[in-house]
Amino acid sequence: MRNDFYFQIKIAAAQVAYAKALVEHSIQYHTVPNIWDNTEKVKETADLRFTGTLGEVVFADTYGLARPTRSFGAADGQDLGKDFQLLVNGKVCNFDIKTMRRNTNLFYTGYVLNIPSSQLHKKHSLTDYYFHISIHPKTANDTDLVASFVGFVSKEEIKNGVVGKFYPAGSWRTRKDGTKFQFHEDTYEVDLSDLTAPPLNDNIRQLNGFAMRHIRAK
Repeated sequence: MRNDFYFQIKIAAAQVAYAKALVEHSIQYHTVPNIWDNTEKVKETADLRFTGTLGEVVFADTYGLARPTRSFGAADGQDLGKDFQLLVNGKVCNFDIKTMRRNTNLFYTGYVLNIPSSQLHKKHSLTDYYFHISIHPKTANDTDLVASFVGFVSKEEIKNGVVGKFYPAGSWRTRKDGTKFQFHEDTYEVDLSDLTAPPLNDNIRQLNGFAMRHIRAK
């Protein structure tokens, strides 16, 4: 297992406010066609965009990088899969941040990160690594949010079959609670245990709500 740890930190109210402002801008200046436009799923799209933007804001603050100034969907918010750059083995690499909302950060073997095939094989993509962040409430009845920095995985390793498993569109999958869902597009599943543990330093250890976590056996 590559992921020998992940860590969590508390999300600040100022980070939430900043992300919301970016999303509101992206919706106002949205020019990219969306299959959910003019449907009841417009709010769901906004919620997903907020989650992704918040993940980027928290990532930037955690690693001392410049915050994003646009959210995906704005006319000037496209990044070709290069959200941030970090050093990996002495080389500057491009990271695409993949953020999900979950109810908890108790992760078990078999939990996965989904990467759409269309993103993995996107022409002119600049991505070297996908970095996974999970956002969840601090407790079941708490409005405070926590971000878990789970780890990262090489795009080329997924494409070459070193990690991950490919599922064609229409495949049915079963969650840990027994509920099922169907992939609407070709998708790769990468086990969280196959993610490389996130970079960690003393500054991060001093952040509000910092705690170390480990993926649990089934």
